[in-house]
Amino acid sequence: MIPENEQEILIKRLGKRIRELRHEKGISQRELALECEFEKSNVSRLEAGRVNPTYLTLCKVAQALKIEVVEIFKF
Repeated sequence: MIPENEQEILIKRLGKRIRELRHEKGISQRELALECEFEKSNVSRLEAGRVNPTYLTLCKVAQALKIEVVEIFKF
């Protein structure tokens, strides 16, 4: 099992990676939220590493960014 402090680090890195990918695509948090059918505040929390996203959430983000899910984990 991954210690809690390491889990937090991984979740923050995941959020940072999503932010990087979104910036590379040149879209705003609001645009990503609309594509994913999320509230903008949820995208903000996701990118800040304050939530542990489900696989389905990551699939929606990847689809909205027009990338494969695996790209999110390349950090």
